[in-house]
Parts: sequence; C-alpha cells; structure tokens
Amino acid sequence: MDKVGVWLIGARGSVATTATAGAAAIKAGLAPPQGCVTETPHFPATLVPLAGLVFGGHDITETPLRKRAEQLGRAGVVPPHLPDLIAADLDAADAEIRPGHVPGDRDQAAAAARLSDDIAAFRSRHRLARVVVVNVSSTEPPAAERPEFARLADLEERLAAGADVLPPSSLYAYAAFQAGCGYVEFTPSTGPTLPALAELAALRRVPYAGRDGKTGETLVKSALAPMFASRALRVRSWSGLNLLGGGDGATLADPAARSSKQLSKDQVVAGVFDEPVEGQTHIDFVADLGEWKTAWDHVTFEGFLGVRMALQFTWQGCDSALAAPLVLDLARLVARAHERGRHGPLPELGYFFKNPLGGGEHALAAQYDRLRAFAEELS
Repeated sequence: MDKVGVWLIGARGSVATTATAGAAAIKAGLAPPQGCVTETPHFPATLVPLAGLVFGGHDITETPLRKRAEQLGRAGVVPPHLPDLIAADLDAADAEIRPGHVPGDRDQAAAAARLSDDIAAFRSRHRLARVVVVNVSSTEPPAAERPEFARLADLEERLAAGADVLPPSSLYAYAAFQAGCGYVEFTPSTGPTLPALAELAALRRVPYAGRDGKTGETLVKSALAPMFASRALRVRSWSGLNLLGGGDGATLADPAARSSKQLSKDQVVAGVFDEPVEGQTHIDFVADLGEWKTAWDHVTFEGFLGVRMALQFTWQGCDSALAAPLVLDLARLVARAHERGRHGPLPELGYFFKNPLGGGEHALAAQYDRLRAFAEELS
C-alpha cells in the first residue's frame, strides 16, 4: 500500500516522540503493537501498515528527537535500550521536523503559508499518498468568539491584513487544510472547530477528527457511566482529582489552559446522564510525578428504595504510552477516510476522544460499535 505521512505538531514532545519511537520499534520487530486498537485481532479495517508511516512535524524546541527518546527511556516511558536500537529512524524523523509557529507572531498569513509549504514539501519529498496532521502540542486556553471566525472569507481578509487572529492550534489546522491534509486535534484546544475552518475543510474536501484524546480517567468514566445509566442507578455526584507531572502538568498549572481540559473531561458525565450530576474534575500539577499521572474519582449513587452508595477508583498511568498508539490509529484511520472521499468531521472516531467533534455517543461500548462499523465501511 502507499505510504502515509504523520505530521506531528509538537513533534519533539513526549507523546509525539513515543509514537515515533513506537512505530519504529514495531516495524523493526522489537515490540508488539500493544494498545493499537486497529491492530487488535479481527479489527475490520484495511489500513496502511504501521511500517508504511513516515514521520515529520513542527516544534518550537530544538532538543533532538533521539535525545528526547533517551530522556523518556530514563523516565520509564520507553524501554531504556530502545533509542539506540532505532536511532536511524529517530534521526530520519528528526530531520523532517521544522520550526513551529511562535505565538504572538503578528503575520499569521505568512506563518500559515510557511507551515503549509512545509507539509506539502514533506509529502512531495517522500512521495506520500497523503499526510495526516496530528496536534499533540500543549493545551491552549479556550478561544474567545470573534466575528471573523464565522466565515472563511472574513477570516482570510483579516489574515491578509496582517492580523493575529487565530489560536495556534487553529493556525495549524488552517495550514493543514490549505495543504489538502486531514487533521486530528488530539488536545482540548480550539483547532479545527471554528466555523470558518469547517468551511475550508469542506472546500478542500479533507476530513478531521477530535477533540482531546481519551486515554485515562475519562476512558474509565465512559465505560462506568453507562453502567450506572443502564442499571437505573441514579448518580448524585461524580468528582475527580487529577495529579499530573511533566510538560502537560506544567501547562495545565495555568488556570486558563486548565479550564479547557476540565471542560473536556466533564463532557462524558454530562453527556451520559439525563439529569445534572454534582461535582467536577480538578487538576493539580505535581512536578515530582514526571511523565506519570494519577486520577482519583469519587461517585455517589442511589439504588432501590433510595439507598445511598458510593464507588471510588484510582487510575495511575503514563499518559504518553497511553496516547501514542491512539495517535497511530487515528493517523491511519483518517488517511483511509480521506482516501475514500470522506471530508469534514468524523464523528465515527469519537471512541478516541473526550469531546468528539460531530456529536454522537459518549458511552464507550456504543462508540466502539460505531468505530467498527466505520472501519468496515472504509474497507
């Protein structure tokens, strides 16, 4: 099958480095595709092989990819010996990383053209059938509504005038669409959700998916919440505490960025139950946790004759190791959807996200059934 490019925004970050290293390890036979949904037995998709993925991206940091992988090896995110074994693949991907957009650059039209040209040149250089752009960079604060976000013509008029109007994630989505590429918003950032960008995606006939990868606590919520609903148990409150280290935790220490994440994480409970549920998710940065995170949830519910009961669970995991295989899944699925002529949002990929674009179920089992039906359609 034709090769597919995976262009990562935040290409030297923990998630992107783990995805790049993981794909190289699988290709070399050094690791099984553990965690890749599309590689499970009898998954009904015809997708580009993992060995057919070519990596590049944008980043504003200059730490070489191999050095970043070595850091993740010391942190226990990847096997410590792995970076040496796949050094050639890491170096090849690192050679395809270009300087990213620096927020505050006033000439966003020129920035978008440069970003788009970088992606198009990558596609041409490697003779790729298509490229999927995946945003795994730091979470942004929610974007304020602006009149020019409603129509593409108004947005492009403002950009041509030299205005700094788009959030960084939306600028990357704009560049991806202009290059004729599919896009995945793996963060809770605004990304492709602006009406003007939806118009551009339709014009360029490219698909996109998101938003905010569902990897840990919210994954458990999307499995447990439907259990309560289907058993007619009334959930009265659902509160969570998330302790995060690493770059993600440091970013979310900013209240503005944290609000985007909290809103996204609370979508599942609100989307499953017919009546309001008390409680919300809290996020704290704990630098000592490094690349790891811990989530503790407390649920109160009512059973027969109003008897009050409670459930508590604790989730501990490495977010990069949980997210990386989903990035590979999504790149392959969006590339195949693009090949089959799909464009606009892909709600069928809601299984992977906390706040799925295009609407649909929040219940995990129903989302998985829809994903499998979509994969069969793509095949």
